[in-house]
Amino acid sequence: MNHYRFNPPPGWPTPPEGWVPPPGWEPEPSWPAPPVGWQLWLPVDSVPVPAAVSAPAGAGASSGTAASGVPQQSSGTGGNGPVPAARRGGLLGRLRRDGPSEVEQLREWTSATQGADALEVARLIQRTRDEAERIRAQASEEADAILRDARDVVKDIKAESRRMAQETERARKDAERHRTEVFQAETRLTELRAQIVTTDETAMLQQVGIYAYRHPLQDAVAYRSTLDSLRAEIKNLARTDRAVLAATDWTVNGSVREGRKMVRDFSKLMLRAYNAEADSAVRSMSPHRLTSLVDRLYKSRETVAKLGATMHIRISDEYHSARVRELQLTADFLQKKEEEKEAQREARARDREEAAAQKELDREREKLQKELGHYQSALERLRERGDHAAVSEMEAKLADIESALNDVETRAANIRTGYVYVISNVGAFGDSMVKIGMTRRLEPLERVYELSGAAVPFRFDVHALIFSKDAVGLETRLHQEFASQRVNRFNSRKEFFYVTPGEVRDALTRYAGEHVVEFNEVPQALEWRASTTGQDA
Repeated sequence: MNHYRFNPPPGWPTPPEGWVPPPGWEPEPSWPAPPVGWQLWLPVDSVPVPAAVSAPAGAGASSGTAASGVPQQSSGTGGNGPVPAARRGGLLGRLRRDGPSEVEQLREWTSATQGADALEVARLIQRTRDEAERIRAQASEEADAILRDARDVVKDIKAESRRMAQETERARKDAERHRTEVFQAETRLTELRAQIVTTDETAMLQQVGIYAYRHPLQDAVAYRSTLDSLRAEIKNLARTDRAVLAATDWTVNGSVREGRKMVRDFSKLMLRAYNAEADSAVRSMSPHRLTSLVDRLYKSRETVAKLGATMHIRISDEYHSARVRELQLTADFLQKKEEEKEAQREARARDREEAAAQKELDREREKLQKELGHYQSALERLRERGDHAAVSEMEAKLADIESALNDVETRAANIRTGYVYVISNVGAFGDSMVKIGMTRRLEPLERVYELSGAAVPFRFDVHALIFSKDAVGLETRLHQEFASQRVNRFNSRKEFFYVTPGEVRDALTRYAGEHVVEFNEVPQALEWRASTTGQDA
């Protein structure tokens, strides 16, 4: 008869030698399941059956199990071996029908043979598996949460990327718009600078006597006549309601008539304010302020349009243009009138100079004629006495007087005869500016003394005096010689030039037949030097 020993699977407690599971036993639920194909019973030659763990009395033997508790090979098995009792009722398990005494015996045996750690190890293994499952589930949940968070982050990143792309596009468009605005502003600034330069140049030219006429006319009388016609036109525009434009469909409390009355009243008020600005500009006009006054009138028109925007009240282009032309004609009229006054002053100065020269010639003629009469009377007496030597001497003096008298008569008859003078005023104009003029007086220094009056701080110094039978022509040639160095290039009556006395002397050497009475290259400038010395001290 073959004997078998119990072969516990891994993780099961090791039973005592020769132990046979009693009927009704089942393994603990916490024990691991046997591996697939695991044989719980292995054949041995002989297995002693310990009495302590023998089957309980009265339990009987199940089919295929000996009374001793060792599995028996039942008939008809065909040599397949015995069927263990564990296959019928469990192995090393708890009893379903027996009392706790055998369980406690088994536990005592397990504690005695394997120690209390075997059961604890089995429980720890199960708890470990449960904990591993719990950790796996928790890890899966955390992974899902991380994945969800990652997806949310990716979604946020994509949204932020789209937002940043939109902001970048907006910034690009803003930058492009700003570049366009900057370009337009720079273009406008360039235009305004050009206008400012032109305005500054115009103002500067006006201040030195150069004025550009907007409406060139012959004289101040023509400007006055044109201004009168223009002002009549301005009054006609206001009288025929063409000065102010406004809304025609304005109503007040549903009344078109009241609305028209209100618009008409406000239009009159706006026109009065605009005309007040225009009239003030006309009254305060001076040629060099024309540009600024026209600009002020334009701003006044803009203010009227802004304040009357609700009723569409504005100054018409026709009326504004007429008032601007009035300002321009007023500036032209004032400039022309000033030029005519200056011409009259120059004419009076020439007349005074001519009168003084003529008076001097008359005095000289009268003096020479009186001397001539005296010498002729003396010559007659000497001839009566027969003093031939005295007669000869007297005849020579008479010849000189007659020659001088002829010269006076010639100069009186020839208005081109005279002196060309070159003078400077270092204290007033510096050492690189001279005045080149002409006088017909017999004593040219008298003209220089007159120019050294209260109009200048110091007296003029004379560099050259040139007598010429064609003093007018000589003066004209010198003015043409230094035309590019003229101080006032608009008013030719201003005879100042940026040249030195030496340059004038070099020019005179090219004109043959001129008699230079006097020439001094270095000015004395006594008054200026004395004043400078006093200031230094």
